[in-house]
Amino acid sequence: CRMRELGEGNKEQCLVGLLGRNGEGKSKLMKLLVAALLMSGGEIMLDGAPLMKQEKEVKQNLGYLPQSFGLYDELTVWQFLDYMAALKGIRNRKHAIKRAIIQTHLQEKHRARIGTLSGGQRQRVGIAQALLGSPALLVFDEPTVGLDPEERINFRNLFSSQARDKIVLLSTHIIEDVQAICGRLIVISGGVICFDGAPETLIAQAAGHVGIVPEDDRGKRNEMEIAVTSRLNTAKGVQSRVVGEALPSFARAGEPTLEDGYMYLLERHADAGKAM
Repeated sequence: CRMRELGEGNKEQCLVGLLGRNGEGKSKLMKLLVAALLMSGGEIMLDGAPLMKQEKEVKQNLGYLPQSFGLYDELTVWQFLDYMAALKGIRNRKHAIKRAIIQTHLQEKHRARIGTLSGGQRQRVGIAQALLGSPALLVFDEPTVGLDPEERINFRNLFSSQARDKIVLLSTHIIEDVQAICGRLIVISGGVICFDGAPETLIAQAAGHVGIVPEDDRGKRNEMEIAVTSRLNTAKGVQSRVVGEALPSFARAGEPTLEDGYMYLLERHADAGKAM
C-alpha cells in the first residue's frame, strides 16, 4: 500500500479509522506501517519508494502511540516528555513540550509524577509524546480502551483537531470511536482488507438487511443466519436489533447504523470464507 494514499481526498479523509475484531492483526499492521516490525513478505511503499529504505525520514515525521506504551512512573510528566523529545531529536524541546501539554490538557499535571496519574491522564501523556514536534503522520493503536465516556469524547475531539493538517490513523474495534470523526474507514477481516471507503458507504450496504425483532421470538430467530447487534428495553418489551442477508418475516425494518454496516460486512465476509 502507499502511505500517501491515506491522506488523499478531502480534509475529512485525513482521519482514517482501522476497524476489525480483536486478533485480526490491526496492531501488527500498525507496527509494520511505522517500521517497528520487519516484514516477512510483501512491501510497504511511501511515495513510490520502499518504507524500509527511508525508515529514518519516516520516524522523523511520525507520532506513534502503540497499544501497550511504557511510562516511567518515577518521572514527572514534563521530565518524561523532555526525555522523549530528546530521543526524537527535537531542537526546541521546551516549546514542543509546552505545545503538547496544552493540546492534551495536561497543564495542571505537568509537574505530577506519572505514577500518580489516572488511566485517562496516562493515556494523555502517551498521546502528548506522539504529538511532540508536530509530526505529519499520527498513528494511534487502541487509544481509548478502558476509558470512561467523557474521556473518550475528549480524545475524539483531539484526534479530529489534529486531522486538520495531518494524517491521523486510528486503530480500534470500538465503532463509536470512529463513527463521528473518521472520513475514511478500512475494515480488516480474516487478514485481508474487506472494506475501504466512507462510513456512509458502509452504512448504505446494510440497507434492507437490518431488522428489529421481539426477544420473545428468539427461538424463531436462532433458526436463521442473522447476527444480533444490540438489545433494547422498550415499552413493548426487549427488542433485538439484527442484521443478515435475509431477515425473518416477523422483523420490523430498521434504519442501518455504522455498527449495523460493520456487522453485516463481517457476516458476509465470514460466509464468503466458508464457501471457499
